[in-house]
Amino acid sequence: MNYRLVSKYIGYFSFAIGLLMLPSALWAVYFAEWDALIAFVLSMALACALGGALAIVGRAAPEQLWQREALTLVSVSWFVAAFLGGFPFLFGGVLGPVDAFFESMSGFTTTGSTVIQDIEATPLSILFWRSMTQWLGGVGIVVLFIAVLPYLGAGGKQLFRSESSGPNPHGLSPRIKDTASILYKIYGGFTVAITIALMAFGMSFFDALCHTMSTLSSGGFSPKQASIGAYDRIAFEIIVMIGMAVAGTSFALFFVMLRKDWLAPLRDTEWKTYIAIAAIAFALIAINIAGGEHQPQAGGAAETYTLKHSMRSAAFQTMSIFTGTGFVTEDFDRWPNFSRMLLFMLMFTGGCAGSTTGGIKIVRLVILVKIAYWRIENTFRPKTVRAVRISNQVIDDDTRRSIHSFFVIYIAWFVFGSLVMAGLGLPFESAMCSVAATLNNIGPGLGLVGATQDYSDIPAAGKLFLSLCMVLGRLELFSVCVLFVPAFWKHS
Repeated sequence: MNYRLVSKYIGYFSFAIGLLMLPSALWAVYFAEWDALIAFVLSMALACALGGALAIVGRAAPEQLWQREALTLVSVSWFVAAFLGGFPFLFGGVLGPVDAFFESMSGFTTTGSTVIQDIEATPLSILFWRSMTQWLGGVGIVVLFIAVLPYLGAGGKQLFRSESSGPNPHGLSPRIKDTASILYKIYGGFTVAITIALMAFGMSFFDALCHTMSTLSSGGFSPKQASIGAYDRIAFEIIVMIGMAVAGTSFALFFVMLRKDWLAPLRDTEWKTYIAIAAIAFALIAINIAGGEHQPQAGGAAETYTLKHSMRSAAFQTMSIFTGTGFVTEDFDRWPNFSRMLLFMLMFTGGCAGSTTGGIKIVRLVILVKIAYWRIENTFRPKTVRAVRISNQVIDDDTRRSIHSFFVIYIAWFVFGSLVMAGLGLPFESAMCSVAATLNNIGPGLGLVGATQDYSDIPAAGKLFLSLCMVLGRLELFSVCVLFVPAFWKHS
């Protein structure tokens, strides 16, 4: 393991995090939030100082970046980002040390779980930084890191493969620097388009930008306590739903469409399955909640939904949970058990591979279903040989084994995590939902971590464990789990 090289790049990374706090500091000046400005100045100074020190330690390190160093750099980068990104919350007096780390990790991993109890009492500049962490984490800070360090060469490809989502990530172009550039042009273009659309219907520039960053990253942080529901505007909800649908689509498809192959999504098995699942879930939930009396909030009366209200609420919450964004327009924890269970199942599904969403990913589920079907058929046709295909591409044995391993580790971690949270005192439903919501980078869950609740009442040990779940989900297990294998740290 070339520790000095890892130290150098982590140093550059830390320095970059410090510089990325500058826009938030400018918002602090604009809003005359002087205490927040001091918090950002201190945070930037510490991040840059740490970055400089680590870079000096590794200044004479060999430049070759091998797979071990790449995996270490990717995994450690997210913990470093969460650590440094928590400084503004800490120095601004918003949160304590553990809560600040949790909030920052939730942002960079685009989870959207929060421990801030009164969001609208928080300085706006800090809320901007909160949303910006999600925007940076959406495509991946590491991809941005690679984009500004082209001299990583082949090592950059290792980093990109380690950070990318899905079972078999491929670059959009032969050079990783070009791939990163393409991704950020697409990402930036959608950011501008959604922001302008929200402003066109009356949302302020600040709110529009914050919501856009959280929408496109599938993050879900909002500067409003009631999230998107605070506006009660169907136009905003439609724009955000479109943004969430975009975020759940593979960015590789947008790249192909930009080359004037506009029908590419219609030939993609994963995208068609993604849309079909969303449509079916929406229809089932809308039917289930229509006309029924729903559990009252504390001190309130039971509510009966009209068909229009049911369709509007079901459409938004289905897309929000399905894509792992986590925006809310109302308390879906009051819905009937069927709808609540369906939303819980959607937490695990996720969007397309190569999107900003969390979860298992549609392509893995499609492959698993096809493998299961083939095995059933093989029991009465043992001599039949059938290839597993996705969009006319044959899935090789290595990819199939990787998907099997991922699914086993994923389920095992979910069970283990649920036991850990139950051991810390959380009720059965809340223990499972807290792990599901963080491991799949959703944000809100059910029970004590429901749509209108937060994670502030969870013990400190639970918050640290859920922070680990967030980064495991964001990096899809392997890149983090490998750090716990003793052989990984031994010289080969």
